Amino acid sequence: MNNIENLAVNALRVLSVDAVQKANSGHPGMPLGAAPMAYTVWANHMNFNPADPKWINRDRFVLSAGHGSALLYSLLHVFGYKVSKEDLQNFRQFNSLTPGHPEYGHTDGVEATTGPLGAGLSTAVGMAMAQEHLAAKYNKDGFDVFNNFTYVISGDGCMMEGITSEASSFAGAMNLGRLIVLYDSNNITIEGSTDLSFHEDVCARYEAYGFDTFVVEDGNDIEAINAAITEAKLNLDKPSFIEIRTKIGFGTPKEGSASSHGAPIGEEGIKTFKELVNYPSLEPFYVPEEVYEHFGAIAAEGAKAQDAWNVMMDSYKNAYPELAKQLDQDFTDITVEELTNNKSLFEFENKPMATRNVSGMMINRLKDQYSNIFGGSADLAPSNMTNMNDEDSFSSQNFAGRNIHFGIREHAMAAMGNGIVLYGGLKAYVATFFVFSDFLKPMARLSSLMNLPLTYVLTHDSIGVGEDGPTHEPVEQLTMLRSLPNFYTFRPADAIETAYGWVLALTSKTTPVGLILSRQNLPQLEMSGVDALKGGYVVKDAEKIDAIIMATGSEVSLAIETAKSLEKENIGVRVVSMPCIELFEEQSNEYQESVLPSAVRARVAVEAGSSLSWGKLIGLDGAYVTLDHFGGSAPAPKLFEAFGFTVDNVSETVKSILK
Repeated sequence: MNNIENLAVNALRVLSVDAVQKANSGHPGMPLGAAPMAYTVWANHMNFNPADPKWINRDRFVLSAGHGSALLYSLLHVFGYKVSKEDLQNFRQFNSLTPGHPEYGHTDGVEATTGPLGAGLSTAVGMAMAQEHLAAKYNKDGFDVFNNFTYVISGDGCMMEGITSEASSFAGAMNLGRLIVLYDSNNITIEGSTDLSFHEDVCARYEAYGFDTFVVEDGNDIEAINAAITEAKLNLDKPSFIEIRTKIGFGTPKEGSASSHGAPIGEEGIKTFKELVNYPSLEPFYVPEEVYEHFGAIAAEGAKAQDAWNVMMDSYKNAYPELAKQLDQDFTDITVEELTNNKSLFEFENKPMATRNVSGMMINRLKDQYSNIFGGSADLAPSNMTNMNDEDSFSSQNFAGRNIHFGIREHAMAAMGNGIVLYGGLKAYVATFFVFSDFLKPMARLSSLMNLPLTYVLTHDSIGVGEDGPTHEPVEQLTMLRSLPNFYTFRPADAIETAYGWVLALTSKTTPVGLILSRQNLPQLEMSGVDALKGGYVVKDAEKIDAIIMATGSEVSLAIETAKSLEKENIGVRVVSMPCIELFEEQSNEYQESVLPSAVRARVAVEAGSSLSWGKLIGLDGAYVTLDHFGGSAPAPKLFEAFGFTVDNVSETVKSILK
């Protein structure tokens, strides 16, 4: 390590520990130990341009050990991103650009929201998939449109989490050679030494996954770290895993101890560190001008790399005009109008159809028009109906394939889906049985937090599953997804509503969409239509509205049958299909009042799921025909009857609140 490198690394350490100290909150230990590897990646290997953080062929860097965010913010600051010294001084403060864990879309240069351990590495696998897929689609001899690397720094906690095992196994199977994982191996967790619970040879594990593996014994040895990364980049046939043995809390009285993980070092500890490394000033947040100049020169090289890429792209547009046009389309938003104007998307036979089957039809109707649709299932494509016909599988032999076989890895699948969307240019979907959304919920939460329009195709949505029994029958999952801020939970009642669900999914810009789909056939409704995009609308009305029944999915047709039955008793019932409560609540007060008049207090919610979603729409005078217990193993019609989803029971419920 030469003098300027040594000074630059220590400047990153100083900024990190000073930020934590000023906030009196944060994680200084990891930045102190991992600064040399972070410096080496950014200074010697990454192509990036702080003046254009969204350059599509930039190298991606994901801090999977998101608690070390002070290190990432320090990197962004010294390289000239829009993170000022004042921002570092406001670390972990309300509305600052430097929150406790990195947040995508909040801070320029942050590629993914991380913090839940393992999420970052798993998301990075999706980024590497997207790069390979787009490269296979667009790269030509002499034109490397997409050739970036994805770098990850992960820690011991990431290595313990199950999600990284899922994602890393997949990355190895796919030979994602432009994925390079740096493992900050400091043998410390919050409770103490990793000897307490973590004994395996992690490198051997990653070798078994199919990674090229390296070990750097000294985390301060920039030359050795640099050599390992350089060699890793030469092998594009395998992803790479570099274990770098570091000391948490390096250079402080807390070095090597769990106490350095998640609490400030203290003024005296920081002074001890600065004196140990002969830092030129004890002043907090001090960075020598020569360090800024050093980092600025590196950033300037990144800008030159982008300039060269832009020149290459001008030639590419002349050589391959149709591909260039397609590339522009891939990175252009799809509008509601262009989809709704395509009437053929909404033409279906007038017969009962399972909404999962309709969804499969929609995928295949859309995939030729939009070649950037890219997705798959957690080993359930024949049941989820998510396979794109006449399209190849994405594999190590064919990155151009559009059908992804995620394997039985729901948690990592959702993270990889997030990574694909984060990369840009692709409309991604992931799929599994709805009950197994429990396995992927933490990553669905990150979809929402990152404002990513990832589509979740979740089939077998209720006790309609039948004989498989309660382990496979969703009950509480609708409530779970509806409780997520910024998530559209869309449960269509028929083919037309399902088609509009896909319109929502493909045109959403900042909100993930869950399509909640039936296994069993559902009848076509007479009045379903474009108003499904408003979340709730009237599908059967009455001259005089005595009561309102709200329903979703398979229960809408039951609600309509009930209304027709009650008409014979001179009880007027309006039926509202409510495929997406979140969308409905975004509509104007006037529209909501037109659908659910406040004067009509007799309201019944009918849904084969938990009642918890419905209280604010039903009110104190309303009632529920819902499912607040687990299902059973029997033919689906028997279960619906046994649990009260019948015309007689819904009718009696309506009448009970009219008394």
